[in-house]
Amino acid sequence: MASASSSDWGSVSERPATEDLLRELAPQVLGIMMRRSGGLEAAEDAVQEALIAAARHWPAGGVPDNPRAWLLLAASRRLSDQIRSDQARRRREVIVALSELSPAQVPARDDTLTLLFMCCHPVLTAASAIALTLRAVGGLTTAEIASAFLVPEATMAQRISRAKQRISVSGVPFGLPAEDERPARLRSVLHVLYLIFNEGYVTRSGPALHRRELSGEAIRLIRDVHVVLPDDGQVTGLLALMILTEARRPARTDAHGDLVPLAEQDRALWDQELITEGVALAVRAMTQGPAGDYQIQAAIAALHDEAPSAADTDWPQILALYAILERLTGNPMVTLNLAVAAAMVEGPTTGLRLLERLDERLAGHHRLDAVRAHLLEQLGDTDAALAHYRAAARRTLSIPERNYLLMKAARLNLS
Repeated sequence: MASASSSDWGSVSERPATEDLLRELAPQVLGIMMRRSGGLEAAEDAVQEALIAAARHWPAGGVPDNPRAWLLLAASRRLSDQIRSDQARRRREVIVALSELSPAQVPARDDTLTLLFMCCHPVLTAASAIALTLRAVGGLTTAEIASAFLVPEATMAQRISRAKQRISVSGVPFGLPAEDERPARLRSVLHVLYLIFNEGYVTRSGPALHRRELSGEAIRLIRDVHVVLPDDGQVTGLLALMILTEARRPARTDAHGDLVPLAEQDRALWDQELITEGVALAVRAMTQGPAGDYQIQAAIAALHDEAPSAADTDWPQILALYAILERLTGNPMVTLNLAVAAAMVEGPTTGLRLLERLDERLAGHHRLDAVRAHLLEQLGDTDAALAHYRAAARRTLSIPERNYLLMKAARLNLS
């Protein structure tokens, strides 16, 4: 959502409520405009203009009785103006299609899920799908997305523009995919939201440990999907996973902003309300059809969050779940976590043996070095642990992670 200057707003208390409402309504209005016009770029520009107008007028004049209708009418007028000024377009057909609606004609349907399916279409790369989803559905500005991913705004604008062009060239109609395509397409949507959340919770590069605007947006969007698909086990599982992980955020850093690993976190700081919600969702997810990867990850997260202390964690059950998850996904990062769980249950030697399976698949990845260093330290091999902590620190692009790894190496060197 495009932001207005501070002078455009009323009281400070009005600002967050208006922002939240506009962010919620933005994808709904964009979906309606897409359904009526068929073009993403023009529809999005018109909706952004409507959002800016609302951000300027609503705090002072009050939120209209039907805010979605207000935005839709404003966007329709703006799009009609754009079309009238563009002599090269098929003027009459589109203007007729975009004739202004009365509030009674505003569609009741919410096209947010349809819009997500389009933004996460398989013709797009993951990076493009993430950017387009945050822009079109999440309502973030191009500048906000660029800032979150530490790239120039012009670079992000090009990425989003190319994504829109690929959607247009592909001829994808605006609508839900065919029945036989929906499972795979839903999988793409969930994967993109999962990536957005992870980037917000464990930022891969730069000075910030996390970016709450990304993880928060991912949670908001998966909640929207869950409202539409409440009986889908993978949707419920992903929502549970995000909530249970987010619940631990307050304890992830100390008073100086430094990284605090899970085993050392003050669990009194964890958000118990989120944990209660997340555990209930995780339990429900496991009853909704065959267990998929998000359901299993949610079950693992629930076991961590329910443990009163690190020592009381049910590591044997976590180990069993990671073994199932590894067979299901073949993901090397799952194997990395499996090695940690195995070390907790059977000792560091077993964990190190499992890591050998990753030497080719994760060659040069800082997390492989970091886990190996941790297990070598447990085994008492100080010199080898020190070397791997330093290698991990060199390889990570995250400054908070680098500082933590260098601190571990320094402490080990002094021991």
